[in-house]
Amino acid sequence: MLDKIALIILIIGGINWGSIGLFQFDIVAWIFGGQGAIVSRIIYTLVALSAIWCFSLLFRENEVLVESHDKT
Repeated sequence: MLDKIALIILIIGGINWGSIGLFQFDIVAWIFGGQGAIVSRIIYTLVALSAIWCFSLLFRENEVLVESHDKT
């Protein structure tokens, strides 16, 4: 469950970075009142923590695949 939440947050962060790279438009800052706003900083921090968590996915065994395979 935590893996899915982290991936969703990371996807949101990736979309935000894509909009910054392509259009020079920070969606999070626009919605929450600028990059310095506390809510924006919390979201940026959550994206960073999600990226760190998802980094661990690279070093795990195929436990998710094994679990889904056993259910079928």
